[in-house]
Amino acid sequence: MKRGNGEGTICRRKDGLYTAALMVDGRRKWVYGKTEREVRLKLLALQNLAARSGNLPQPGKRTVSDLLDAWLEAVAPTLKPSTLESYRKVANAYILPLIGKVRLNRLTPDVVQRLITPLQQQGKARTATKVYTTLHRACRVAVLWGWLANNPCERILRPQYRVERREMWAKDDLQRFLEGAQGHPLYPLYLLLVATGMRLGEALALRWSDVDWAAGTVQVERSVQRIRGEWVFGSPKSKSSIRSVTLPSEVLATLKQHRLHQLKELGAGWSPEGLVFCNRAGEVLCQSVVQHNLQRLCERLGLPPLTPHGLRHLHASLLLSEGLPIPLVSRRLGHANAAVTMGIYAHCVSKRDDQAVQAISKALTGGAR
Repeated sequence: MKRGNGEGTICRRKDGLYTAALMVDGRRKWVYGKTEREVRLKLLALQNLAARSGNLPQPGKRTVSDLLDAWLEAVAPTLKPSTLESYRKVANAYILPLIGKVRLNRLTPDVVQRLITPLQQQGKARTATKVYTTLHRACRVAVLWGWLANNPCERILRPQYRVERREMWAKDDLQRFLEGAQGHPLYPLYLLLVATGMRLGEALALRWSDVDWAAGTVQVERSVQRIRGEWVFGSPKSKSSIRSVTLPSEVLATLKQHRLHQLKELGAGWSPEGLVFCNRAGEVLCQSVVQHNLQRLCERLGLPPLTPHGLRHLHASLLLSEGLPIPLVSRRLGHANAAVTMGIYAHCVSKRDDQAVQAISKALTGGAR
């Protein structure tokens, strides 16, 4: 039966494969599949694309490498430098070496699946998730541009990644750390991380002008990361990350002593509006140095190893274990919303489930207990 423009046809070949052809404005596009349903879905995607744009996809000789280059160039103005660099690293390390030369008209779900599955089998679930996210976003733009009829990443078994619960310090461990770390050059930084839950990049970007001594607060409005050998200052992770954090009096006192020591060590030529934490040249502290020193302190004090980001988790866990409302903790951490906090620290909240049981028991018995 003759089909009209844009209707498409489906038939079965002698080798058992199903195929479909769609004609739009004199151009024909063929799709193939092992089942009629598979081909019908591909045909439907082509028809939807033709309806939206009036054209069929034109991948030509473009490859996955061409797509990633064009996509990164297009989204660069809308992304933070650190986010853009993260996408580049994932693409260069895990996507381009394996499927960079694959033409877009041959980028099928099974090709993407074969890229993702081995990473999961190797126990690299987080990496698999990053690879999937990077390729999915690039292909989504390719669909908008008409380079692809549909996004092959939407038809695979998506990688699953769950944040592992790492061993967290008890209150006694924290006290042992704070007592044993006193006198260490980075003690003021570690104390601030525990007391505020700041991200390391946020703390390393702090200036003395961000500290309000009278109000006892510190203003978090920027972050710093090392990208391609250079320090790049930018806004924090999200709009909610720009915040004012109140400091305990002990932290304020430690920061005052740290400032006096810093002025003495760096000399009069150093600007008092400079970085709160810096090296002897007044420059940004390397995150690897902060991490290495923390690891050595943990070993010396016989404590479970903890990263600088682990100190942030410790801060949140301590607040939640004391019964502070999740929205308050969320604002202090600079999370986008309370749901993010709940997703990360649900296990801390569940520890207080006995309080909920006591409360509902009291309500059911009319306060007889």
